[in-house]
Amino acid sequence: MRIPRTGQRIATALLGAALLTGTATAAEPGYRPAEFRRDVRTLHEDGIIGVQARISTRHGQWTATSGKSDVDTGRPVSPHSSFRIASNTKTFVAVVLLQLVGEGKLGLDDTVERHLPGLIRGNGNDGRAITVRQLLQHTSGLAEYRADWPPTPEFFEQNRYRHYEPGELVAIALKHPPTGRGHSYSNTNYVVAGMIIRAVTGNSWAAEVRDRVIVPLGLTGTSVPGDDPSMPEPTARGYQQWFPGPLVTDVTEQNRTGSDAAGAIISTTADLGEFFRALLGGRLLRPAQLAEMQRVVPVEDGLQTGYGLGLVPYRLSCGGVYWGHGGQTTGYLSTVGVSADGKRSIVLSLTGLTAKNPADLDKPRKLSERMVDRALC
Repeated sequence: MRIPRTGQRIATALLGAALLTGTATAAEPGYRPAEFRRDVRTLHEDGIIGVQARISTRHGQWTATSGKSDVDTGRPVSPHSSFRIASNTKTFVAVVLLQLVGEGKLGLDDTVERHLPGLIRGNGNDGRAITVRQLLQHTSGLAEYRADWPPTPEFFEQNRYRHYEPGELVAIALKHPPTGRGHSYSNTNYVVAGMIIRAVTGNSWAAEVRDRVIVPLGLTGTSVPGDDPSMPEPTARGYQQWFPGPLVTDVTEQNRTGSDAAGAIISTTADLGEFFRALLGGRLLRPAQLAEMQRVVPVEDGLQTGYGLGLVPYRLSCGGVYWGHGGQTTGYLSTVGVSADGKRSIVLSLTGLTAKNPADLDKPRKLSERMVDRALC
């Protein structure tokens, strides 16, 4: 049975068979490779079309995959497949801004107005009263521009190849009054942060991320696609179920300028884990800037205990916290956890969350949380 890539329902029969592959070295006491592989397979059985996962420890790396990276061809998921990391992009952008702070090129308490005069105005929004720190910790009060975008297949198809300028995205947000000065997660904050990087350096945020993070760390599977809607091979194709019905669409190709510095980066499980281990291990920021990044504002949301500057602490069942961020966009969901010392990490990439109803997705969410906890405790 062959399924067209756009606008068709994915047959349940195609989701029944799971493929589990992987390599492992010596096991950590709390989480054995066989258990790790079993959990990856269970994620697929619970409705995820394609799953890839990677744990890095002092003993080496384990990888496991389950499901399909392409339902048309039946190609199995590869542990090296590229995927859209969505809001994990924010941590990369925050690192660049904090490097600039360490170099004395801007300050966390600089106002937006200082670097982008006149940008934030209207409906009670005022760039003279918003700082770089507030952008990075989501306390600026800027509204979410995506709130005006309906989560429908029609809207996606109409806009999947559209180019957006960052100023357009900010203008959408400014149609709304501020949300208040408590923590309020908004992609608009990081679009503005990307614009500040250009104002300070003369280069795009994408170029600065490439030169300051991607190239120095040797992240060969990581890129910022710009207007290119395609994905590097091997690709974990993205699939989106449009609730409340069973319609599932191949959403792999999409122009990510609509996410910009808030979520445009493509990466792999190997690269994403390496980036977060380098960050927590002190290889990307000076101690003072890493400490600033880990200064959090209160956020009580399940395991999340706060929000720093593009970096999030989560509770561990064994005590203490791990750090990460996470990303979710049309067709793609990724989870990253790294130990406080930067020596251990786990990355999960889920492509295609399918279920009878949205509540059924709670099961893979809880299993993902448990996997991270077992890998890092």
